[in-house]
Amino acid sequence: MMTHTTFISTWIALLAMALPAVAATGHDAIMPEQIAAAISGAGVPVSAKQVTLLTEVLARTNSPALRVQSMEPLSDHRMKVRLNCFNVAECVPFYVTIRTSGEGPAQPSPVASAQLQLPPPRPTPRKTEADSPVLRTGSSATLLLEGDHMSIQLPVVCLESGAIGQTIRVASKDRRQTYTARVFDGGTLRGKL
Repeated sequence: MMTHTTFISTWIALLAMALPAVAATGHDAIMPEQIAAAISGAGVPVSAKQVTLLTEVLARTNSPALRVQSMEPLSDHRMKVRLNCFNVAECVPFYVTIRTSGEGPAQPSPVASAQLQLPPPRPTPRKTEADSPVLRTGSSATLLLEGDHMSIQLPVVCLESGAIGQTIRVASKDRRQTYTARVFDGGTLRGKL
């Protein structure tokens, strides 16, 4: 006859073995290969070896359609990429980093050799009252960098004041990167990759 303690121990052991199987049902890990395919589809060819997941990412299906939301350059030959599932019910938005140099495909990635090619600065016209600055030195704004198959949205700080249509200098929030961009409106600047 089984004692009460043995019965409880057996029950706890069975429950402990069953819980992980129940928790895992309906959730599959998103793999670096899937992420690399999504980033490559956005116009930035990368291999799975260049992708670093910051945490395990789970989806409700085994191969969800992924979309690149934004890319932000980091200072050490890496980029931070925000992705999500096309069907928002399949996974939550998540971040990965990609190496733009070092190990990876045999040919260098275009990301590694790409330089930001912004339009040449336009001579600043003589200011009139109609050309009053909409962005002031030190104010926060959003920089939209657009290329053939990709656009990147970066939070920046204005290093100069500027009116709509003027080209000004801006910096990343950590002040490590500077850019030259054209003022689009009171909170947005535009440039080209």
